[in-house]
Amino acid sequence: MILNRLVEYPNGGAVNEYMLLVRNRQNHSDAWPPERHREFLEACETYIGELERGDSLVAAQPLVRDGVILTKEGAEWKEAPLEHKPDIQVGYYHIRAASLEDAIAYAKGNPEFEYSPTARIEVRPLKVSEPETGFDYPSEG
Repeated sequence: MILNRLVEYPNGGAVNEYMLLVRNRQNHSDAWPPERHREFLEACETYIGELERGDSLVAAQPLVRDGVILTKEGAEWKEAPLEHKPDIQVGYYHIRAASLEDAIAYAKGNPEFEYSPTARIEVRPLKVSEPETGFDYPSEG
């Protein structure tokens, strides 16, 4: 079963794609002074730049703390506010890496860990096809 998208780099090496799903307490930075928040943002910008220079970044964005959880019960749609207990997904990085171990190493370099002891990053390989049906998920690659 193919679990990860293989991407051909210009130098001929193949890599897989992973999602780094960043989670933290909703209010983890509320008590930070403005200088610390700016330092954190600059550290994130540096981290993103390093991933870009290594041709490892596909996309990265923080998530706004608003939104809904959508469910369907029978024919009825329901919208509920996001639950922030104990934490919430605060952002993501879509990266390329040669292996899960390499993706984990990239995640360990994320400044979220340096600035917040409540940070967690879920490292997940992307699935690119459904073996049962032969469906290939669309990609930019």
